[in-house]
Amino acid sequence: MKFKVFLFVIFAVTAAGCVDIPDFEDSPVIYYNGIDHYTGLSDLGAKIEYVTITVDFEDGNGDLGVSAEERSDTVFTLPYGGWGNYELVTARRGADGKWTESILSTDQVMWMPILKPDGKPGPIKGKLDLNTKFPYSNSSVQSWVRFKVRIRDRALNVSNQISTDSILVPISAR
Repeated sequence: MKFKVFLFVIFAVTAAGCVDIPDFEDSPVIYYNGIDHYTGLSDLGAKIEYVTITVDFEDGNGDLGVSAEERSDTVFTLPYGGWGNYELVTARRGADGKWTESILSTDQVMWMPILKPDGKPGPIKGKLDLNTKFPYSNSSVQSWVRFKVRIRDRALNVSNQISTDSILVPISAR
């Protein structure tokens, strides 16, 4: 097994030397990839609908994400304002068929981890899973929701905003 991993690493390093460096914008760009959800249990045994939104991203200088230490530093987080480094807007379809947008209390300030741990400036591209959850309760009803997502880098450059497909999740009727 270790030999296969070693061969893969050698192949990856060799292949990386033959690849042109992409020319992405310094502001991040995201593309909708998909949405998935499943029913599970919380640590306390409560039934929860877990939602994962997957986006593809590109960033020219690779300055995406923050560390856990930075998230706990109010001086560092102050310029990010009320939504961290990614924003998740939830739109719920009402009985009249109209969509109402809001940012759920659990999604107020969202943070993604550092995506380029070496810290060297340079283009980065990949997939990012953004997570939220909807607890079941005695007053919840299945409702159609969809999401709008945007991210921002450490220089506070904001990406484009994407919309997801609609899914059914439990929403409190109160």
